[in-house]
Amino acid sequence: MKLLKLIFLSLIVASFAIGCDGKDSGPEWEWDDPQDTPQDQPQDQPQDQPQDTTIVEEVVNVEPVLANWKEVTSDYGTLPSGIKVYKSPAKSLDKMIIAYIAVADLSSVTFDLWSISDPEIDGTTESFKTPSKVYSESKWPVVINGGFFYSSGSKNYTSSLAVRDSVVLAHNINYASEDWKKIYYPTRAALLGYGNGTFEAVWTYYNNNDAVDYVYPQPAENKWGASPMAVPSSTYPQGAERLSATIGIGGGPLLVRGGKFVNSYEYELFNGTSGIGPDIDAPRTAIGVTADNKMIFFVCEGRQKTEGVYGLTTADVANIMIALGCVEAINLDGGGSSCMLVNGKETIKVSDGSQRAVASTLMLK
Repeated sequence: MKLLKLIFLSLIVASFAIGCDGKDSGPEWEWDDPQDTPQDQPQDQPQDQPQDTTIVEEVVNVEPVLANWKEVTSDYGTLPSGIKVYKSPAKSLDKMIIAYIAVADLSSVTFDLWSISDPEIDGTTESFKTPSKVYSESKWPVVINGGFFYSSGSKNYTSSLAVRDSVVLAHNINYASEDWKKIYYPTRAALLGYGNGTFEAVWTYYNNNDAVDYVYPQPAENKWGASPMAVPSSTYPQGAERLSATIGIGGGPLLVRGGKFVNSYEYELFNGTSGIGPDIDAPRTAIGVTADNKMIFFVCEGRQKTEGVYGLTTADVANIMIALGCVEAINLDGGGSSCMLVNGKETIKVSDGSQRAVASTLMLK
């Protein structure tokens, strides 16, 4: 019953696209319950074949970021000594860009998150909040938007994993469809932090039957139009572990793992009509960590809020994060959700014209 309820709730929204199309609720779809009229069954997967995560071997030559970007920390008042803020050069990757990064030394800076809580996937009456609302309540020096979300009726839902103090507040959405006849079960990206201070970018899946969030070193290789892959479990994809993070945020696609650019947006089903347009220029938000224990919050402007600035693709963001020194990074919600506040002051111009209320935020102090 729980799996049926979860799938039904998801069918009221085009999966995770809300963050990039400006909609506050899903379209009024009409369809049969996929459990009653199965059109395509997931294929059993052999367990002796390694998975291909489609790692891009070469990255674009991006200029050394901190040598060319301008430090603008002082423009935002007093910040903790371990946090610095930089603005991008006017052009990068042959595009006009406006982007900001907050670079935090995790040896002295605290990373935290806020999220609506819906671990049972029933929806909640807890309100979404704008980043400014989060700032007003807690005065965190740096706040950015977090994962994907949607509303249905009188309830709010998050489509992205959120873990705080080792408690799972929400799960990455674990199914997707373009016609609501063929149902897919994608693994989605998350950045997880552990008690020893390390972070890693992984793929996760919440298995309803096991009531477990599994973590994987590679994604399930789903693709729109192909037969759905097996429901992820303790044995598929290979290398599954139970989630044991102390803090974590979901989103996607995964951008950087082990210092390499990972191009997994097709496997995560972020392309197509219900996706986030990973290969088009748009406002973006991302988070990453470097080998020397620094966390980087990234946002870029888009949709010509400033003339000529359209935004970046997720591949562009991956290249920039690698140039910044990130060894692990994921994409977060973008479009009208993209926002970074420093001491309560906006950095980029948000593409909706005003801040969007979101289901989760990430903070530094």
